[in-house]
Amino acid sequence: MASKLAAECIFCKIIRGDIPSVKLLETETTFAFLDVGPLSDGHALVIPKYHAEKLHQLPDEYLADTLPVAKKIAAALNADNYNILQNNGRLAHQEVPHVHFHVIPKPSAEEGLTIGWPAKKANVDKLKELASKLKL
Repeated sequence: MASKLAAECIFCKIIRGDIPSVKLLETETTFAFLDVGPLSDGHALVIPKYHAEKLHQLPDEYLADTLPVAKKIAAALNADNYNILQNNGRLAHQEVPHVHFHVIPKPSAEEGLTIGWPAKKANVDKLKELASKLKL
């Protein structure tokens, strides 16, 4: 499968080997490596070998083994607690404009990912209205 990589993207440069990385696993469509700015020991990144900024822009065939690769990394970490994180867009905390998944061990309350979750009470009628607009 041919990949589409961008010339200036840092993750595309890592995939091509232009920038060194500590590789964990590579498949035909996916590349996984340890994060150089980890939230905890074992923090890894899983990236498709296709340059797309956001998940909905990525061809499905490049997603086919990203979660299985993330699962293998999570299993190898043997962590009781971990997060799988994927952000889309700057406002959603995406720092590198290339689809990527974080596998982040959570060994303690202090280490790993910390999340604020400002949930609010939903209106059921508004949920039903939204669902009718989103029918897939």
